Amino acid sequence: MRIAIDGRELIGRPTGVGRYLRELLTAWGDLPDAADHEFVLCSPDSVDPSPYNRLRLSSVTAPGSGTLWEQRVLPKLVASAQADVLFSPAYTCPLWCPVPIVLVIHDVSFAAHPEWFPWREGLRRRTLTRLGARRAARVITDADFSKDEITRLLGVPSQRIDVIYLGASALHEAEPDEHSRAPLVLYVGSLFNRRHVPELIEGFRQLATRKPEARLEIVGDNRTKPRIDPEQLIATSGDSGRVRWRSYIHDHDLAALYGAASAFAFLSDYEGFGLTPLEAMAAGIPVVVLDTPIAREIYGAAAVYLPQPEPRLIADALERLLAPSEERARLIDAGMKQVQRYSWRECAQHTLQVLLAAR
Repeated sequence: MRIAIDGRELIGRPTGVGRYLRELLTAWGDLPDAADHEFVLCSPDSVDPSPYNRLRLSSVTAPGSGTLWEQRVLPKLVASAQADVLFSPAYTCPLWCPVPIVLVIHDVSFAAHPEWFPWREGLRRRTLTRLGARRAARVITDADFSKDEITRLLGVPSQRIDVIYLGASALHEAEPDEHSRAPLVLYVGSLFNRRHVPELIEGFRQLATRKPEARLEIVGDNRTKPRIDPEQLIATSGDSGRVRWRSYIHDHDLAALYGAASAFAFLSDYEGFGLTPLEAMAAGIPVVVLDTPIAREIYGAAAVYLPQPEPRLIADALERLLAPSEERARLIDAGMKQVQRYSWRECAQHTLQVLLAAR
């Protein structure tokens, strides 16, 4: 069987969906069941195939970008590849395609909270995702919460949706060592307004008055709308020597941060899964999150839950986690156990089964 894949998210600096697709391709390379099938990456530009050399992998390219490329060029690439099915890993897919489509919808924040999006962008996302979900042979999502949201907000029958949990990537360089930890608070993920980075910076400022040796590292592309300038927030806070923001770092540097951090904060109002707190747990870092249904589903008893993103609550929670305590030890142990629920190998196996059944 030939499986075409919309590979746009692998171009440039893969984050979010790009990392999801990268982990799937890597895991498929280790699956005996995947060895009988061919995978074809379809993209506007070439993708380095070397990380996936265990797969029978080829690529087809044609220039273009955005929705126009997806709707007009991608179906032609799929046809030229003589594929049997198309895997669309990033919310939308061609509304016409010569083969069945398996579409992944990671979350429907654009439908649940349209006020978070510029009206034109929100309308585009809601329209294309809804129509794409109707066109697809199967829809995959990352959690039971997201499945319910897709049914409620997009009208997709629940029996057409497969829930496949993501894996927990182990990005730290070695086994976690409590003695090497710095009083470092870490945030990793794209910057959206719903993730309350300004409140995190203010909460850290309050924390730093009590623990002046503490530092905050923020890693993620700035996608806030209306636009928030993290560097200005940091300068205004007066903690520019202790707070650093970087839009992107390579996995080696990210692994070093996971290996050094003592606490992880991810204060999101809405997610489809929320991967980076699991990465922190795998690295032996206790996490602080907002108390939401998706957070409870994914992190269980392995997180500190805040009722709202108030800086005072953030500061108090982080101060507790930065000091040795029974609570810190319990959370680290619970986090290590929690991540055992999530496996990229199982995610890849189940995804492959859905793709084969969609043919």
